[in-house]
Amino acid sequence: MSNQRKISSVCFNHESTASDVLQNVDVSGKRVLITGGHSGLGFETTKAFSNAGAFVTVASRNTEEALNKCNDLRNVDIKEIDLFSLQSVHKFCELLISNNTNFDYIICNAGVMACDLIRTDNDWESQFATNHLGHFVMVNLLMTILNDKCRVIVVSSAGHHNSPIRWSDIHFHNGYDKWLAYGQSKTANILFALQLDIFARERGVRAFSLHPGKIFTPLQRHLNREEMVSEGWIDANGNAIDPTFKSPEQGAATAVWAATSPELDDLGGLYCEDCNVSVLFDHNCEPFTGVRDYAISREEALKLWEYSAKITGVNFFN
Repeated sequence: MSNQRKISSVCFNHESTASDVLQNVDVSGKRVLITGGHSGLGFETTKAFSNAGAFVTVASRNTEEALNKCNDLRNVDIKEIDLFSLQSVHKFCELLISNNTNFDYIICNAGVMACDLIRTDNDWESQFATNHLGHFVMVNLLMTILNDKCRVIVVSSAGHHNSPIRWSDIHFHNGYDKWLAYGQSKTANILFALQLDIFARERGVRAFSLHPGKIFTPLQRHLNREEMVSEGWIDANGNAIDPTFKSPEQGAATAVWAATSPELDDLGGLYCEDCNVSVLFDHNCEPFTGVRDYAISREEALKLWEYSAKITGVNFFN
């Protein structure tokens, strides 16, 4: 928690794009894994790394759609993964390990938001399962093929302000609220990055989480127009009216910055936004600003790691 403060010398801001971030960073020949790298922010992240000369593995649930989307990009490889299914995650990781594909950056980008209640075969709530557990298992299984100085970036959200980890009912067996479920999963993303950094730093691997900003992407596919009008994002005719929204290119910038910025050398476990380390939430500030203390609690991070390892049966650091 002591390092969770802004970096004064940062070169980028709310307006920066992913391409801006990579202008003076040499990632040619580097290998990047991006979950959901064919859609929304993931595609802009893929495009920026590809254009900068990196080799990108796009991990997608819909490989046909991913192939069509990334067809014009160079050095992009498509692999199938469904983070909702641990069987699919294991199969995906086994393939990468058998190919001896090493990575310099892992971008845990894929996710779902505010969907109706769906349960996995294990009876897990789908947003927690997809956004957190799928990535938790994937990263643990791939630890042996992460290069020294690899950075693992976990895309969270200011939505984490909606809920801490609901230890008494993580999987919503006593009533479902889609926004609480989303908020909990985004808090889990931050705690996962924090504990991963604590465990993996001796291996030269560091981890960061982030809020990309508010961006119109396919992530809103489970929301209807009335809900987005109520949030103040659009008007009754469907026109965007919230001036704080970013473009997808701007929304991808913080993930790329967290993965590549030399300003973050020797740091880790931090929550970032607007191409900077985020401030701590202050009740005197605007709502959904900064990071909540429960999301950067070392006690909560370790408790979540142990819980996740127990229910998935996967723990590289056991």
